Amino acid sequence: MKRFKTISISFIIVIAVIFCCNVYYLISLYNSIRSNVERDVMTVLSDADIDDLMYRAGRAQALASNVEIVELQEDIEEYQAPRKAEASTYRDKNGQLISIRTEADGTVIEEREMFSENSSYSNQMVDMMSRQFHAMMDKYIPYDMAVMDSVLYYQLSYRSIHPDFLCVEVVNSADSVICRNPKFNGESGLDSFRININPDEGIYYKAYMTPLTRHILSQMLGIIITIFLLMIAFSIAFRYLCRTVSRLRTIEEMKDDFVSNMTHELKTPIAIAYSANDALLNYDADNDPDKKTKYLTIANKQLKRLGELVENILAMSMERRKTMKLKPEEIQLHEFSEEIAAAQRMRGDKDITINVDIPENATVKADKAHLANIMNNLIDNAIKYSDDSVEITITGNDNKLTVKDNGIGIPAKSIPYLFNKFYRVPHGNRQDVRGYGIGLYYVKSILDKMGWSIVVKSTEGEGSVFTIKFSNDER
Repeated sequence: MKRFKTISISFIIVIAVIFCCNVYYLISLYNSIRSNVERDVMTVLSDADIDDLMYRAGRAQALASNVEIVELQEDIEEYQAPRKAEASTYRDKNGQLISIRTEADGTVIEEREMFSENSSYSNQMVDMMSRQFHAMMDKYIPYDMAVMDSVLYYQLSYRSIHPDFLCVEVVNSADSVICRNPKFNGESGLDSFRININPDEGIYYKAYMTPLTRHILSQMLGIIITIFLLMIAFSIAFRYLCRTVSRLRTIEEMKDDFVSNMTHELKTPIAIAYSANDALLNYDADNDPDKKTKYLTIANKQLKRLGELVENILAMSMERRKTMKLKPEEIQLHEFSEEIAAAQRMRGDKDITINVDIPENATVKADKAHLANIMNNLIDNAIKYSDDSVEITITGNDNKLTVKDNGIGIPAKSIPYLFNKFYRVPHGNRQDVRGYGIGLYYVKSILDKMGWSIVVKSTEGEGSVFTIKFSNDER
């Protein structure tokens, strides 16, 4: 058992380590997915900005088409085309693009292009064009937060992100609001993202949305459920294993108690019968008929007891193999019970009174041998678990059979376990009551096989009543 305990503890530690590793990897996976989702949101925010710029450019074009331009003839005649600027671009030894621009007045300006090799030039160009558009357009075309909200929500939905709440505001580098969104009332606990749309002015789009945790967990749902089910399966299997081993241990202890009790039970009649025979052989019993009769009666009684023990053990073995076949026959209950009572009255160890109160015409169809064993077990227990004198009453009819005694009774806490294999009712310091805990188990097993039931009522100090019902209704 010590080895099993060590293995069990090791198994628990291994499961705990596996569980901790799973938690760690789940957290790592969560953080990885969150990084990807946040990157997607930033990309979506940039795309939504481009879409919003296109919408605002359309508004600018519509406004321009409604403006009437009046040009004075004299201005046209005096107009001269300005001198064009010239520009050239080359790459230095570090791979950096350098632009040299010659203005109309002859001024030469050298600029290093801000393209990065860590990102595609197309994305950088779009980003630069977006900023230039904002630098020109933000002064004339106002922001429309409703349009930006709609565009951003559409872009997020395209990537299967569906926040319950979403709004965009325009803020500066200090996070002060430049263009407020009427939908936003300063709610806390929201995720926020912002992109720089006008670096020169320090202007940002700032998006607020419900936390992304639900979206991330939905992507991890399959893994979480699988791990959870595996842990449940491990726990159930381990609990079942522990219960099985505990039950086996209990059975092992019961078996040891049974062997111990059975050894004592078998040794006692053997020793007494041996002593009686030894006395007959070694002493002059022929000249003392009374002594001879006494010794032979003792030996016969103990051998009969030994035979009963062996018969019960064999009966239990047959019941366990489930190969036993009953041989039902019509039995006259009154006559049958009187025969058993007469045999039990011949026991000389106590003052025994057995009354039979069964109608003469009461019958039952049952296996006679096994029903006799059941009755003998119940009467034998009534005699054993009583004081110096015992009164037993057997009553019955076509529906039931009852054995009532005035013995020491059974504790209420023991009644639910009374028919368990190898169970014996504790009786404190009493050493005169011996048994091996299979008699009532045998009774219950045979009655179940017959399709009958048995009910027990008992009060400590007053006696017990065992009622056999010729049906399987235990009410």
